[in-house]
Amino acid sequence: MGTLTTAALSLGAATLALASFGAGSGAMAQAAPSFAAQVEAGRTAYAQNCASCHGAALNDGQFAPGLKGPGFLAKWGRQPLADLDRYIRASMPPGTAGRLPDASYAALAALILSENGGAATVALSADRAALAALTLPAAPALARRESAVGGLSTRLYPLPPGPVLPDRFAGFTPVTQAELADPAPEDWPAWRRSHLGLGYSPLDEITTANVDRLRIAWAQALPAGVNMNEPLVRGGVLYVFGFGDQVFAFDAASGRQLWRYERKLPQGTAANSKKTIALYGDKLYAATSDNHLVALDARTGRPVWDVAITDRPGMRNPGGPLVADGVVMQGLTTTVAGGGLIAAFDAETGRHLWTFETVAKDGQLGGDTWNGQPSAERKGGSVWTSGSYDPVNKLALWGVGNTYDTAPLRDLKPGLNNDALFMESTLAFEPRTGRLVWYYQHNRNDQYDLDWVFDRTVGTLEIDGRPRRVVITGGKSGLFDALDAATGRYLKTVDMGIQDYIDFIDPVTGDKRVKAGMEPGRDKGPVFMCPHGGGGRNWSPTSYIEASQTLFVTARDVCTDLTPSTSGGLLTTGVNAVYAAPPNGDGNYGVLQAIDMRSGRILWETRNRQTPDMGVLTTAGGVLFTGWMDRQFVAYDQSTGKELWRTGVTGIPNASAITYAVDGKQYVAIVTGAGNPLSLGIPDVIPETQLPSVNSSAVYVFALPD
Repeated sequence: MGTLTTAALSLGAATLALASFGAGSGAMAQAAPSFAAQVEAGRTAYAQNCASCHGAALNDGQFAPGLKGPGFLAKWGRQPLADLDRYIRASMPPGTAGRLPDASYAALAALILSENGGAATVALSADRAALAALTLPAAPALARRESAVGGLSTRLYPLPPGPVLPDRFAGFTPVTQAELADPAPEDWPAWRRSHLGLGYSPLDEITTANVDRLRIAWAQALPAGVNMNEPLVRGGVLYVFGFGDQVFAFDAASGRQLWRYERKLPQGTAANSKKTIALYGDKLYAATSDNHLVALDARTGRPVWDVAITDRPGMRNPGGPLVADGVVMQGLTTTVAGGGLIAAFDAETGRHLWTFETVAKDGQLGGDTWNGQPSAERKGGSVWTSGSYDPVNKLALWGVGNTYDTAPLRDLKPGLNNDALFMESTLAFEPRTGRLVWYYQHNRNDQYDLDWVFDRTVGTLEIDGRPRRVVITGGKSGLFDALDAATGRYLKTVDMGIQDYIDFIDPVTGDKRVKAGMEPGRDKGPVFMCPHGGGGRNWSPTSYIEASQTLFVTARDVCTDLTPSTSGGLLTTGVNAVYAAPPNGDGNYGVLQAIDMRSGRILWETRNRQTPDMGVLTTAGGVLFTGWMDRQFVAYDQSTGKELWRTGVTGIPNASAITYAVDGKQYVAIVTGAGNPLSLGIPDVIPETQLPSVNSSAVYVFALPD
């Protein structure tokens, strides 16, 4: 279930203004046993949250219209109680809408109904269908919309006309598959701008020569809480996911809210953030914290369908959906036995199509690669990141994480295989059928929490003197593999130079060999290695410019001391992963690199004491944007790495920046709000930089002065 606020909704003199001058009605956590008792409970909730604006008697407030009497009923008389309930939940208390318990909102609706002469035979519930059957009493004859405060009089003077606001949905057309593969230059309609995952924009109004003139064009607060969402923009509308499972649509040029969707999560559900939402056809798709997928009308935010992704416990979905070929796909993460999964649904109807288990079981492809561990005990295979789509080969590309249950896999048993499929693999599916066309395992039997689950970029790369269509993806180790996009065949690996534990890569298969003597475990001695499992290259996506075949990436250059644990440990081999400075370190742990993917040469590197939290955005204007743990959003010259501009923001900028244009003007947008693991920083290493004790979230949009 969810609620919706549209900017066009105007209630005139009957506008409600439940003020947030109280802590809410904690006593209303459970439904009242009768309507009369519910009305009395509503008086308590009203006194705590509403009376300071609307008045103690519901019609004698100094700051908001009355909620009873002829003036109120002139607007709301004979209207379904569900409409009033929806408006209160979506708008009140101001600034913290939807934050009261469900029972408090139901009691407030009961109070307003009773004070206007209505009644119900049983206590009201939050069920929308039940409320729709009840209506508020009719207004008295000759009743007018009037109030002691608010409203508008034109008795003496007409109201001068205001500006004509653009209708951003007037020319809306369905989002097509072709558009998601090659968007209009002014749009950013998919995660990393297109299905290819390039993170590059052809816009060039903002250049290396003028980026230092960037100013705030507009900003909007989002619900306080974790947020790592990369916004989408299409047709002058910016869509963004907010904490508490809310989705907003803003005018991308002005920040004016066009609509808001708010999901009502089941009690006890932990709200989390999502890396991305998705557009396809006339719908916007979002994964929710209670493991559902919802399809919203992209023009109004109204729910179209809502389905459960899985009923398995212990699952989360921090990545976000990929929509291709009329199919919505969503990956889930978990640490419980059974492992992660990718599920697919029909984009138009929400009908379940297929589910793929990322931890292979006995009798399945790869089921014999778990060193004899029973299927029911196998763990891992989390899908932390959304997928990409190759429109040429018609394949959906997904990455899979590792397993923390490393002990059963460490020592190969005679006659068995301990590769542990499909850990740290790229999976290529037919979206409609779920057929696994190919897979490639980048890192077999990972014993170090250095998974390979991040973005998959589809592009052109010169291999042996000829252009090849490839999939490029890197793991925490800072190694980037290039695979043939049609077959998954290994082509090459490029090394950022921040790892020291892999000493050989097979030039034909890409198989990676760990140095001898580096096996971790409680039965082993300490192992020093680089990087730490919380860094090198991590959650933040890369940017790839096909014209120059340059990959831009952020990373943490910090190592680890894998020390035996007396009990427990990060990994089940019984080790703790303690941060450690790299050999000959200079105290600068944040890395931004430009890599020539043809030669593997590092073109330039910028180092920062602070660690990065954002992915990379590059543009045709020659500018690169990213952000750091000290809440700095920074622009660089992408040809040299020279810093060109920076600004501070209130929250951690841990979603990737985007750029778009409206009416010919280019904008750059970011979302702040700690949410991905990088935003926790590494306080043991950089003690002067800590996660802010007050976590704010907002959209910041920058542009050049007019």
